[in-house]
Amino acid sequence: MTAEKQIVEVIVDKGYSPATVELKQGVPAELHFKRTSEQGCLDVVHSNELGFEENLPVNEVKKVDLPTDKVGEFDFSCGMDMFHGKVVIQ
Repeated sequence: MTAEKQIVEVIVDKGYSPATVELKQGVPAELHFKRTSEQGCLDVVHSNELGFEENLPVNEVKKVDLPTDKVGEFDFSCGMDMFHGKVVIQ
């Protein structure tokens, strides 16, 4: 039996696209961050609420496993907290 997995690609270029990621509660989830911009502060993405911090090399996909056990809105941002995105778990 294969488990269903939610995978969302987020392009990192002058911000996050999509800036809002919607996920289902209780289904394993992964964000795939792909940085296409040389912009300095976008080289890190982090979320205290979701418990991750990752370096984002240019033109490489960085996979981040997300907990989906709690319903709510959870923020993530660049290393300098200038660019923001959020994960909505329903």
